[in-house]
Amino acid sequence: MTYYKYRAQDADGKHVSGVLMARDEQDLHEKLKADNKFLISAKIQNNAKKLKRIKSNALSEFARNISELLGSGVTLVRALKIISEDESLNSKDREVYAAILKQVRAGTAFSETLEDQGDFFPPLFVNMIKSAETTGDLDTVAAQLSQHYDKEYRLNQKVKSSMTYPKILCVLIVVVVAVIMGFVIPQFQDLFAQMDTLPVATTVLLTISNFVKNRWYVLIVVAAVIYLVLKLFFAIPKIRFYKDKAELNLPLIGKLRKIIYTARFARTLASLYSSGISIMSCLQIAKTTIGNTYIEYQFDQVVADVRNGSNLSEAIGKVDGFTKKLTSSIMVGEETGTLDHMLVSVANQMEFDSDMALNKLVSYLEPVMIVVMAVVVGFIMIAVIQPIYGSYESIMNSY
Repeated sequence: MTYYKYRAQDADGKHVSGVLMARDEQDLHEKLKADNKFLISAKIQNNAKKLKRIKSNALSEFARNISELLGSGVTLVRALKIISEDESLNSKDREVYAAILKQVRAGTAFSETLEDQGDFFPPLFVNMIKSAETTGDLDTVAAQLSQHYDKEYRLNQKVKSSMTYPKILCVLIVVVVAVIMGFVIPQFQDLFAQMDTLPVATTVLLTISNFVKNRWYVLIVVAAVIYLVLKLFFAIPKIRFYKDKAELNLPLIGKLRKIIYTARFARTLASLYSSGISIMSCLQIAKTTIGNTYIEYQFDQVVADVRNGSNLSEAIGKVDGFTKKLTSSIMVGEETGTLDHMLVSVANQMEFDSDMALNKLVSYLEPVMIVVMAVVVGFIMIAVIQPIYGSYESIMNSY
């Protein structure tokens, strides 16, 4: 699909212009014709604004509404109209849903209208809707999609919420150190200035305190620059590839990420396969939902092996980044003819395992962060007390 900047003539003879996504100029002409407009000229718009991917919870709600309304006997056009008029929608989603409604009213297939929205809808959603249009069970498939994206959203929220407490502790450490360095330590400057010699720890502490007090803005700029540099650095495909590979081998975190990637892949593959989509297309779509470029890269070989006659379990077993439980479950599913059920089963098991792994990770992180805070505060206390205690000792020895 390509964005076209067009000039057209409407039914009243007025010239209008705009940007519209279409497969080619002929498709653009048909879309404008359905809107009572006659195409005059068009050119490819390379810098058209791209829509940001819809969030999982919003997508789940959209699919659930489609399923419930169609299951109640409401037509697709009326269902889309009801959904697009929902007052709880944000302006971006409302605009997209209105555009979909407009195209469906003009006779365009629902799956095609979803494709026309660019990256707004994920490939999994579009392909399953396309499959449902062929089989005629759109309400059932929409219900499956709603459940799928609801579980994906819940899994992502669990990962985020589990890291909330460690993040709070980290921020607390930074705030406490900043307050001590910027406001507390300077109160001892006059006292330390009267001493002939200071311990190394105290000298280091005073140097850091002076810098924080007088050049605090430099720290903010440096932190922002480091953040931007790292963000751009890891955006380089080759660097991101090696980062994703190294992530899988980290203690504790690596095991957790493998479980999450396995659950995500199994859930997506199960949804696609149960909808009647070919296994080759399933693999091509499911790999894009994993979220790890190192694992995704290996799927070119997986697809080639399956195309050459290898069993899916054998091909998946070669992928570095999935748990062994996935391969075993797929093998059982192939032998019993219940691959879709086994994939759902292993996805549920992986989600449970991810909860356990997350709890275990947090149980390790919490004491580590507390120890770090204790070490930092302890160093500051020692650096402050040591010269004071030394001065008192000198006074006592002078008598």
